[in-house]
Amino acid sequence: MIATLPLKKMSIHDKISTMEYIWDDLCKNAGDITSPEWHKDVLDDREKALKSRTDSFVDWEDAKRKIRKNIK
Repeated sequence: MIATLPLKKMSIHDKISTMEYIWDDLCKNAGDITSPEWHKDVLDDREKALKSRTDSFVDWEDAKRKIRKNIK
């Protein structure tokens, strides 16, 4: 079943509320959801990059500030 939503008529608040409702419902059955194999491949690649120091973590607050600065 595919539900059609009037996205162009929905407010941002309505859209976020709808996403939260769907996310909450998915979380109730999280054990029934299997990740595709490529998810593991991506995580393995990221772990290798961290171990080889070709990648690093960024503090979430710093990342948000940088994103906000770049979209203004």
